[in-house]
Amino acid sequence: MNKVACFNREIGYIKKEHYRDNIKRMIDPEFSLGDGGLVRHTKVAVRIAHELLNDESIGHVFNDDEKDMIIMSLIMHDGLKSGLIKETYTAFDHPLLVCKYIVDNKDKLTLNDAEINLITNMISSHMGPWNTNNYSDVVLPKPSNKYQRFVHMCDFLASRKFLNVNFKDNDIVE
Repeated sequence: MNKVACFNREIGYIKKEHYRDNIKRMIDPEFSLGDGGLVRHTKVAVRIAHELLNDESIGHVFNDDEKDMIIMSLIMHDGLKSGLIKETYTAFDHPLLVCKYIVDNKDKLTLNDAEINLITNMISSHMGPWNTNNYSDVVLPKPSNKYQRFVHMCDFLASRKFLNVNFKDNDIVE
């Protein structure tokens, strides 16, 4: 799967070319975004963010760069859900694996340390209150600022079964 092409619409929500170039570098070629359901979940989370960020009653609390980094974080948030080496089950620590992946590859990016810190900060806490697991000693951070809470909210809403989003060929039907 060509991940950049698959997420072309979502990448297009990012206004600043600098950020669009960086997200393309992060997701292609080594980054795993899964297939089918995970791709659709990611697209829905990004679309929810896009819609909310463009509503002036909600989005006004973020500047344009922050909005771009929120979209980037949501594109990346579940990228290593099956672990660094694909596992059968979800890797509970996948938020931390994604953050490590970004930091380990920062030499391939043109993001500054503050941008990397904000993106990884949002990703690390996207699981919200589901931050512990009986099969892991890892305790994930809970959202504690407006960026983390927003990313968690979009991920949470995208996982709700009662929200029926129609797809055709992994693209949201308008």
